[in-house]
Amino acid sequence: MSASVNTSLPLEYQKEQDRMNILGFWIFLGAEIVLFATLFSVYGVLYERYAGGPTHKDLIVIKDVMIQTILLLTSSFTMGVAIFEMRRNNLKGLLTWFILTLLLGAGFLFMEVNEFIHYVHEGATMQTSAFLSSFFVLLGTHGAHVTFGIIWASVVIIQLLRRGLTPVTARKTFIIGLYWHFLDVVWIFIFTFVYLKGLVS
Repeated sequence: MSASVNTSLPLEYQKEQDRMNILGFWIFLGAEIVLFATLFSVYGVLYERYAGGPTHKDLIVIKDVMIQTILLLTSSFTMGVAIFEMRRNNLKGLLTWFILTLLLGAGFLFMEVNEFIHYVHEGATMQTSAFLSSFFVLLGTHGAHVTFGIIWASVVIIQLLRRGLTPVTARKTFIIGLYWHFLDVVWIFIFTFVYLKGLVS
């Protein structure tokens, strides 16, 4: 047996190359943290510069935002269960929870698109004010990441269906799981510092 394989570890960590890929992805997430920290900083500077346009309280429908939050946080739970099933070598369970995760993510995106359409109908666009520019860029960047995550995860699901659970497909599944949890953490900050802060300020 190759010295780079350690069968005492979870499947995605057994090969040295897969371990290095996972480490590399953690480094990538560090860069993503810098990106979102920058966007939050810009928003923090501009969030009260309304230029006579709509404010937070004019736009936000907290009930819809709560539903979005529940959908995305629930998807984080289902992703965790999917990884648990992967560790049990249960491909059917993994695929079931993985697909449910993507459906919840798609529901979140559907509601976010409707939210943006509502804002535009209320006269709130990126050109309206500095507040709205920073608002749309921050939420749009997160939404774009969720969209990419759904596409990426769909490709991984196809590979799981074709190849089954291998060290490579397990590593890819684990990495998309890390990515998905990261997006949920970012959303918690958005919910707290954009929506809740906007309603009470």
